[in-house]
Amino acid sequence: MTSKALLGKLGLFDAKVPRYTSYPTSPHFGKTVGENTFINWIKAVPEGARISLYVHVPFCRHLCWFCACRTQGTQKMAPVAAYLKVLKSELALLSQHLPKGITLSRLHWGGGTPTLLDGEMIEELADAIKAVAPFSDTTEFSVEIDPNELDANRLKALVRAGMTRASIGVQDFDPDIQKTIGRIQPYDLTRKVVDDIRAAGIQSLNADILFGLPHQTPERISDSVQKLLSLSPDRVALYGYAHVPWMAKRQQLIPSDTLPTPQDRLALFETARQLFQWDGYRDVGIDHFARPEDGLAQAQRAGKLRRNFQGYTDDQADVLIGMGASSISKFPQGYAQNTPATGAHTAAIRAGRFSTTRGHVFSGQDTLRARMIEALMCDFFVKTAELHDTFGVPLAELNEILSATDQAFAGLLQLSDEGLFVPPEARPLTRMIARSFDAYDLSTAGHSSAI
Repeated sequence: MTSKALLGKLGLFDAKVPRYTSYPTSPHFGKTVGENTFINWIKAVPEGARISLYVHVPFCRHLCWFCACRTQGTQKMAPVAAYLKVLKSELALLSQHLPKGITLSRLHWGGGTPTLLDGEMIEELADAIKAVAPFSDTTEFSVEIDPNELDANRLKALVRAGMTRASIGVQDFDPDIQKTIGRIQPYDLTRKVVDDIRAAGIQSLNADILFGLPHQTPERISDSVQKLLSLSPDRVALYGYAHVPWMAKRQQLIPSDTLPTPQDRLALFETARQLFQWDGYRDVGIDHFARPEDGLAQAQRAGKLRRNFQGYTDDQADVLIGMGASSISKFPQGYAQNTPATGAHTAAIRAGRFSTTRGHVFSGQDTLRARMIEALMCDFFVKTAELHDTFGVPLAELNEILSATDQAFAGLLQLSDEGLFVPPEARPLTRMIARSFDAYDLSTAGHSSAI
């Protein structure tokens, strides 16, 4: 492992960099993309294509203090029911423009808390989606599940709707940490929900856990990871907690003096990483772990791992369409985002139009640099031949870009005629290395810690 002193000298513990779930990143989206552009991109999807769909449900019963997602609290079901009606209208609007014969590659319900929908609502939404883009034999349907918001009726409805993968947010099992971040979720409750999900026939399980939380120590994260391992998830996302109280006001409830230092964050990550490895999980990208037989690990071995707004994925669809407030769509031509405010989104849909308010049209070297960053984040290897063949960029120009990056990282990287490779000891720097390929100004964007 590269010494902390060298990592510090290279800026790891001070840098603020994007997570690069898109390129360019969302702070660089602008008003150049509106409803007309969005509709034209939808119409340009080839007939009979497989697309992916993301559905955002922005409601939570309780707002967790650590969360920076676009959510709003509600104790009543009336706003949820009204939003479901809007989603169905939005899907009907999509069906007016979507070419014939479209089927789903992936369907993901995120939030917020999608399991705030009751059983009848779950089936109603699933039916509305299938009317627009039917499932195929290989469609994967995943749902983000809050164990505090899953009962027998909801689980039965999800199974009837065709859910193939459950995604459970754990964050941390330590009671003191849970209290500090405003997310109470006992291990015994999580264990019961996992058992119920598997008993219902859903065998694929994702889990998210965080490092860098307040009061977290190597001992505490070890205990939480071992509890998580007892649930035998197929894949795990080990995300770094992003403390951005200037963006997510609720995070102001978390005392900043309880947060670990960047050096301690690295130690927490390495502690958890070793435990996953010892239990037979494979490293996938910079922060995911998967059983060798899981689709994510298989995609990495085959060189088909991809990265999108949900993190790492094995989805090969060229088009991802987002439904709901704040959702982002990706097309070969660029990105389109719905307005983040639920009220404004609702008003647009009720008026019979999409709420697309911002986005980005790919131009210049956008697609080249997007692929360079994705290859780096997924495979730790940027191959010059692939880039030359795909984008027609002269090898001399590619070598100049890669050489400049290599020189910026003190000889830690491996530059050859084949391309640029990031060896294991340099991988904590991956997001910083990716930034060297980013042609956009990052000075005004409030990004999170590089570790």
